[in-house]
Amino acid sequence: MIQPLLVFGNWTIFVLRVVLGLILMRHGLPKLKDLKGTGSWFDSIGFRPGGFWALAAGVVEFVGGIAIILGFLTQAIALLVALQFIVILFGFKKSKMFGKESEIDWLILTIALALAALGGGVLSLDSYLGFILY
Repeated sequence: MIQPLLVFGNWTIFVLRVVLGLILMRHGLPKLKDLKGTGSWFDSIGFRPGGFWALAAGVVEFVGGIAIILGFLTQAIALLVALQFIVILFGFKKSKMFGKESEIDWLILTIALALAALGGGVLSLDSYLGFILY
């Protein structure tokens, strides 16, 4: 390991949190804005009741994105996000999981799993409140 680069470890986790949080917020807001349409779509792909799953997905993505940016309950929320994107990739997008349209899903899954393992880092509410779970 390159020792001088270790000083950037906490900033790296912070950047990962901010990037993932912003992507999740951008991904979840349309679901919350149009719960009826999103619920109908969830029904059409077999997730019933669609309204419940639309709300659940929207909250995990939008509210979870805010919490991840703040570093609040980072590991727990990152696990929920990872679980959601595992379902997306291995369930809904199974036939095209390695196509171009799934690249962002793989990135979200990877960052979520990294944050689930690493936690929020020193620059987080988890650290400030003593919620670090590792």
